Amino acid sequence: MSNYSIETKCIQSGWTPTKGEPRILPIYQSTTFKYDTSEQMGDLFDLKASGYFYTRLQNPTNDFVAAKICDMEGGAAAMLTSSGQAANFYSVFNIANAGDHIIISSALYGGTFNLLTITIKEMGIETTVVDPEISLEDLRKEFKENTKCVLAESISNPSLVVLDFEKFATAAHEAGVPLIVDNTFPTPVNCRPFEYGVDIVTHSTTKYMDGHAVSVGGCIVDSGNFDWTKYPDKFPGLCYPDESYHGTTYTKEFGKAAYIVKATTTLMRDLGSIQSPQNAFYVNLGLETLHLRMQRHCENALAVAKWLKTQDKVAWVNYPGLEGDAYYERAKKYMPNGTCGVLTFGIKGGREASIKFMDALKLVAIVTHVADTRSCVLHPASHTHRQMTDEQLLEAGVKPDLIRFSVGIENVNDIIADLEQAFKEI
Repeated sequence: MSNYSIETKCIQSGWTPTKGEPRILPIYQSTTFKYDTSEQMGDLFDLKASGYFYTRLQNPTNDFVAAKICDMEGGAAAMLTSSGQAANFYSVFNIANAGDHIIISSALYGGTFNLLTITIKEMGIETTVVDPEISLEDLRKEFKENTKCVLAESISNPSLVVLDFEKFATAAHEAGVPLIVDNTFPTPVNCRPFEYGVDIVTHSTTKYMDGHAVSVGGCIVDSGNFDWTKYPDKFPGLCYPDESYHGTTYTKEFGKAAYIVKATTTLMRDLGSIQSPQNAFYVNLGLETLHLRMQRHCENALAVAKWLKTQDKVAWVNYPGLEGDAYYERAKKYMPNGTCGVLTFGIKGGREASIKFMDALKLVAIVTHVADTRSCVLHPASHTHRQMTDEQLLEAGVKPDLIRFSVGIENVNDIIADLEQAFKEI
């Protein structure tokens, strides 16, 4: 459905039923799929035929939802995973192995930062962390012969740094490696990273795509634009025969879908982080209203950011959609229709005052979540990022007094009223 607008794709892409089929995407709640002959099943395992045989690898419900997200992003192929964390891990581990090197932005969600600096190190992969505002000249110096990819976030969680896509894409492509970007916060409704040189996009579908806090999931979308065959020795898993699949060479057999097919047939086969068909169904429902919700999230967040700027007890406010914000101009360039519904702010009095303020909220909830219909807050230094040192927190743009505020789609006057009454308690 490449000729349709993003609003139409949110609703119509993916599942396209024909005569006599259900109008609504079915939940294929089955672990296995039946075939008439042993040969038919064998062809599936040999990758000679397409189809389904075990949900740990693929499931029709999942694939139709992945196809919708792929179309929304303008990609060539996509797959769902059990979480956004799994999506980020798979996106890197699909092309980087023991003895390899990756580069990541310091402005990452705490869990992703931990994954790509500590856990992946135990697998023999070295990581270099760079400031997202690093100059192109200095960024070029960080690449090594064994560098396999660069990973960053389009809008970082929670520091709200808007990535300079073109700078990072230029450096990555000069070094012959792909740029991977987590596009969870703006979603493809507000940001299309492939249009600015990004090669692979990941999502935590748990957030805005689901939008109702009912299902955990992730997604990887490959643009199909990175030519793996130009660097066969750098990416042997894609460019040379895979003996675990009878000598299949993914780039030769699957073209632009090679990266996703390999992630499915090897990583999903061996590690099994599949999204449940039930959760994929929920994500599909959420996607149908994503374009409507994102507009309201952005409108409410901007109104709240402007109001917070007028409050004497507020020390600072960050929101890329707010004129005067450090990333306002970059956001206008890459996300002209809006950023997301998440803003951050600090309260005079530091960490203690921030915690006291949050405890006084009534409508706005304290939860370990972000980006759904309900307004919620979190104190990252005490919660999601508590495993990081003070130095790492500052490198990631997380101040001790930082409150992450995910502005929902309630009436904005009710949201502001709740903030106002909470300020009276500190």
